[in-house]
Amino acid sequence: MSRIWPFLIALSALGCGGAQFDGHTYRGEGLAFRVGPVPDGWRELQASHALLAFRDDADGATIGVNGRCGQDGDDVPLEALTHHLFIHFTDRELKSQQTLALDGRDALRTEIVAELDGVPKAFTIYVLKKDGCVYDFLYIADVGRGAPEQFDRFVTGFRTLQ
Repeated sequence: MSRIWPFLIALSALGCGGAQFDGHTYRGEGLAFRVGPVPDGWRELQASHALLAFRDDADGATIGVNGRCGQDGDDVPLEALTHHLFIHFTDRELKSQQTLALDGRDALRTEIVAELDGVPKAFTIYVLKKDGCVYDFLYIADVGRGAPEQFDRFVTGFRTLQ
């Protein structure tokens, strides 16, 4: 039995794989990164199409973080990657767009109002390309509610990890 014990421990560790988020650092899906502070009022959600998702009940908003590597992005401009996020939306109205530095690279911050199935929502989006990966950060709220500063701090605290 003593020779089997180390094998069982190793096997159980392999079975516990998958994405992990400790409140600051995400590891999984072939990605590892750190984000800025998660505000106390945000509660974590499970989402099938996002690496991280939160609900800000006080502002009635949803926050999502996604990342993918080796699929696209190397030759695609940030504007096109941002536009692709809204391909199924109608009545898109660009409010603002600016390039800024994020984790040592150019990122595009966009504020837009768009409709899906006739329901308008306000979006604040950051799109970043780094090391063959594309990262999207979204803040989705009712029209008239822009993203709070805490969302910008959350995003600007982003750093990729080994």
